[in-house]
Amino acid sequence: MIWTDRLQLFSGTDFGAFALLFATWLGIGYLIENPPKKHPSVSHLMGHYRREWMRVFLDRNPRVFDAQILSNLRQGTAFFASATMITIGGGLAVIGSAEKLAGVAADFAVMDTPPIKLEIKILVMLIFVANAFLKFVWAHRLFGYCSVVMSSVPNNPNDPKGLPRAEIAAEINITASRSFNRAMRSVYFGLAATAWIFGPLALITSAILTTYVLWRREFASHSRAALLRDREEG
Repeated sequence: MIWTDRLQLFSGTDFGAFALLFATWLGIGYLIENPPKKHPSVSHLMGHYRREWMRVFLDRNPRVFDAQILSNLRQGTAFFASATMITIGGGLAVIGSAEKLAGVAADFAVMDTPPIKLEIKILVMLIFVANAFLKFVWAHRLFGYCSVVMSSVPNNPNDPKGLPRAEIAAEINITASRSFNRAMRSVYFGLAATAWIFGPLALITSAILTTYVLWRREFASHSRAALLRDREEG
């Protein structure tokens, strides 16, 4: 079966749901990373604290506390990278037994689903997971770069090289967190993509729901309110 024949297995609603999934993924990511100036996202606000961290780090002695924080950040990225790698392996195993999954999907969707169609749907989910894995690995490496730069910051706060290197460490830390957040969004939408097994309407619903959850956590959460209150008081 050639790819044109495989694509004919999908309806117009399937293609619309697929387009909506990727549009919402890209759209919410752009909004979070480029929020309106009067309505910043949690990720944007946390960038300010990461810069402040490095400014405080410049005068802190000893710096064991900072090393522990960075170690925790690296451990978190390593954990999620391992989890996504296991998920990729599990997804490939499921593709190998798509016939069994087709029976489950038929029970829920009340229709017969060709195994090749399910394999393509699972492959879409794996694309999100693979992207998340690469982002997690890059975030882990960037946090490592950050630790090296932090180690090069002189213990003397009056040293002219101190503040510039602390600022470099802050920017690397922010870049690492941005990669980590992008990976997490890919995980969210990878989970949303699994709903496609039960039909295009399920995919549309999960894509919209996932977008709302991400929007609320970044723009309407209690944590954001606390960060804004601190900034206003400061």
